[in-house]
Amino acid sequence: MGSTVNMQKQTDKVNLFETQMTMPPTSEKGSSGNVPEDDPSFNPFGFVTDNPSSRSAIQLPETPAEDGNVGQMLYRTEDKGREFGSTIKSGKLRWFVRETGSKESRRGTVVFLHGAPTQSFSYRTVMSEMSEFGFHCYAPDWIGFGFSDKPQPGYGFNYTEKEYHEAFDKLLDTLEINSPFFLVVQGFLVGTYGLTWALKNPSKIEKIAILNTPLTVSSPVPGLFKQLRIPLFGEFTCQNAILAERFIEGGSPYVLKNEKADVYRLPYLSSGGPGFALLETAKKINFGDTLGQIANGFSSGSWDKPTLLAWGIADKYLSQSIAEEFEKQNPQNVKLQLIEGAGHLPQEDWPEKVVAALRSFF
Repeated sequence: MGSTVNMQKQTDKVNLFETQMTMPPTSEKGSSGNVPEDDPSFNPFGFVTDNPSSRSAIQLPETPAEDGNVGQMLYRTEDKGREFGSTIKSGKLRWFVRETGSKESRRGTVVFLHGAPTQSFSYRTVMSEMSEFGFHCYAPDWIGFGFSDKPQPGYGFNYTEKEYHEAFDKLLDTLEINSPFFLVVQGFLVGTYGLTWALKNPSKIEKIAILNTPLTVSSPVPGLFKQLRIPLFGEFTCQNAILAERFIEGGSPYVLKNEKADVYRLPYLSSGGPGFALLETAKKINFGDTLGQIANGFSSGSWDKPTLLAWGIADKYLSQSIAEEFEKQNPQNVKLQLIEGAGHLPQEDWPEKVVAALRSFF
């Protein structure tokens, strides 16, 4: 191959189209030194440790399953993805919370909330840069996700909207966030619960920034969440160890480097808890009622807090038209800023542009 791939500025991503164009076809892998399936050393479970949707990306090892089996992969990744974080007890639950900056930060406190099926790891770069500009930042893993507690349904937490709101209130008290703060919300399920919490607690919010999140009754529901609601099939789907990374890549123009995919994959490999937490959350939500609540609650006459939509326009789950429709419902208080080159997780795809948008807005 005579040409060189032109890489994007981001260090965490490789353009899927460009990398596929520069790699040999799958049929040529046998001649490039990969281990054939009939080789005695072939690991039939290699898909667990070799990000399948990224097999064509140039950053992957030459040999499938080179990273080892599940146990070896867990050992290799057990300390990954905990940047700026610590475990905090709030009531009966333990939250994993990332923190950058200090409580004396002159510009105020920002709380970042992630969506399903991901975790606060997606905000690591944005948080680091925002704290450098004088902001105090928190990003918790919602209960059931990332490195936070994942109670068995029926034993202290049932993954309902009401319980998520109550648990988040207690966490804010534990973190001693008393004055109005800046809120950033992104994503499905628990992401939408971040918005419904905001609607019930406007006095606690200074300003709110919304990254790609379902906002209107016309917002589509991705196939993953529909599958989780199908009896038996949902139980099978929720235990797919790579569902988080596949979901991220499915909504983005990029693939994750394996070292980043490891972190999103790790909770689902460590135990069945995260999968069943995701399953219960998907079962309990009423998409129509929740989206209607959001659309009406943020409309003119109902919501007067300054609101920014920082929208990745390459989102394959939620189109730009959803953000535009939402803005039209309250043009005086909602402003749309498009993030070119970013998909469903703009904070992961292009954090520098997200930081620029947040700094200007906050």
